[in-house]
Amino acid sequence: GTALAALSRLHTTGAPVDWTAVLAGTGARLTDLPTYAFQHEHYWPVPALFPAGDVASAGLRAAGHPLLSAAVELSDSGGLLLTTRLSLRTHPWLAEHVVLGNALLPGTAFVELAVRAGDEVGCERVEELTLAAPLVLPEQGGVQLHLHVGPADAAGRRVLTARSRTEGADDQPWTEHATGVLAPGERTAAFDTTVWPPADAEPLDLTGLYERMAEGGYHYGPLFQGLRTAWRRGDEVFAEVALPETAERDAAGYGLHPALLDACLHISALGGLAHGVVPFSWEGVCLHATGAREVRVRMTRTGDESAAVAVVDPTGAPVASVENLVLRAVTPEPTGTDALTRDALFRVDWVRAGTTGDAADAGPVGVLGALDAPTALADVIGGEGATGHGFVAFADLESLAAAEEVPATVLVRVRPDAATRADAVVDAVHAVAARSLDLVRGWLAQERFADSRLVFVTSDAVDGGDLAGSALWGLVRSAVSEHPGRFGLMDVGAGADTATVLTAVATGEPETAVRDGEVRAPRLARVAPGTTTGPRWDKL
Repeated sequence: GTALAALSRLHTTGAPVDWTAVLAGTGARLTDLPTYAFQHEHYWPVPALFPAGDVASAGLRAAGHPLLSAAVELSDSGGLLLTTRLSLRTHPWLAEHVVLGNALLPGTAFVELAVRAGDEVGCERVEELTLAAPLVLPEQGGVQLHLHVGPADAAGRRVLTARSRTEGADDQPWTEHATGVLAPGERTAAFDTTVWPPADAEPLDLTGLYERMAEGGYHYGPLFQGLRTAWRRGDEVFAEVALPETAERDAAGYGLHPALLDACLHISALGGLAHGVVPFSWEGVCLHATGAREVRVRMTRTGDESAAVAVVDPTGAPVASVENLVLRAVTPEPTGTDALTRDALFRVDWVRAGTTGDAADAGPVGVLGALDAPTALADVIGGEGATGHGFVAFADLESLAAAEEVPATVLVRVRPDAATRADAVVDAVHAVAARSLDLVRGWLAQERFADSRLVFVTSDAVDGGDLAGSALWGLVRSAVSEHPGRFGLMDVGAGADTATVLTAVATGEPETAVRDGEVRAPRLARVAPGTTTGPRWDKL
């Protein structure tokens, strides 16, 4: 026994031992080893897609979404309140989204929540959503998150706000993270993937992309590293994006999984925007299909920090579209999350309007009165009756109402009366405002105009060169907000051609400016510290 123990000890320290010779004649035999004692795996219970709990006993109803717990209708206003509790324990995948050392709720998660809130109240479009402050998830404990949806206005639009508070900090104020507007009316961005990869697109090398983003302070876990392949063609970047197989089950519970949409935005780093970016504001977000696990995406750059996004499934069927997305670069600084919220000053930039149509898509366009802007339009639009380039002129609203067919778009140019002196600026402003208000009221009073849009045309009003026109913009902009789709504004610079004006009509944008042969639309853009010295008319 002592000899065997000594040999065994030598064997475990690496000394060669001929066990066949040692055990000869003892009756010992070879046998299979039992299951390797410490070669094992942990199996953790998989949480339910939708948090469990008897919310009905508290007078609420289950929200039926992985990021939401309960919903309650607000009886006094017709609004809605959606509530949840988020933590790294209940939603461990959020720990894979780390910015500057902090686990943050992705901006795409706020979009997912806004889309879900819209579904609850019959609004198919997130008209706008602006992120005001990041939601940091603590290492221990959780946060309470409330989504408040206000009552519907006359056009069916509702205001959305998202606020959070650290769990247990009942004496602390709520932090507002996002504000937005939900609206009825789905819109689909054209994205033809019949030819894939896209013709004339240059393949892009994704090697080291996520490492470069990590150097900028943006660390992704495997769930968020969804980029598979990418191509670039001019201002467009295309990509194939997919969730890992381990997350395919979870995708069914979401409209569009935030990690998948977040990965779609990573191609911004390949399209001339900064490496490592976070979404700041969204416009015109629509979800066309739910539960996607693999998608194709096109991002079209519209400015230094903005882009339009279209997402389809592998068959080419629409999944989601974003009319305009403003992105913000991340820079690693010792101030932590303060770097995400500091210098939150923004301005309106006029960027090239994204459109898949052209002048031919505008269709017949009506002209109310004489459109005597200093452009080529003056040469092709004459008196009452049919004119060239698809324009049809009408003397006034009465003749338009009596027409056999009302054009989908009617242009009108409002100018002060000829008797008003050129130097009487105040009189000119009052005259233009009064005439514009009469037109707005007359337009709304006629049921025949319900499916058409009255677009007010000015010249250099947004540049500050026409104060009466600027006053018109302020007045009509209110009408645009109160009656979406019924009114529009167009500022036409000198030398604009008719085709570009018709292209501006075809965009459907509520506000456009025609400059240098391009159609531009207003978008929100971040102002860097120390760069603002006054009104930025030069950006137009």
